[in-house]
Amino acid sequence: MTLTYGPGLGAQAKRNQFQRDAIMSATPARLLTMLYDRLLLDLNRAETAQQNQQWSVASENLIHAQAIVSELLSTLKTDVWDGGEGLKALYTYTLNAMMNANIHRDAARTRECIELLEPLREAWHEAAEQLPAQPDRGVGMGGELGIA
Repeated sequence: MTLTYGPGLGAQAKRNQFQRDAIMSATPARLLTMLYDRLLLDLNRAETAQQNQQWSVASENLIHAQAIVSELLSTLKTDVWDGGEGLKALYTYTLNAMMNANIHRDAARTRECIELLEPLREAWHEAAEQLPAQPDRGVGMGGELGIA
């Protein structure tokens, strides 16, 4: 049996493979910045969808953003640096705010999350640029940045 793919499926498969390769070869710091980039993309998409009353699109993006923050929260090593507990509190707050933004269809809460997390995204990008370019697959994701 031969499977035939339409013109769009081959291109999508190549994009997916490229993304997998980029993730597998990324340094821990780069993985962290990729998560933050996607987190802010999800939140901005959710806010736009909320403003346009596209509730299912908003919900999908908010749920994905919550999954990212949950991952960040679960890998955070609060005992490694002084700011760990504060970052944990911020992640917990934004996670709850995203849930409420979704439940109450509240674009203002989504905007609040964006405003709280965007400076962190920028800071992690700046920190990642200061690290050596060599991948260190032996360190947990972002280990040198204080997360597991």
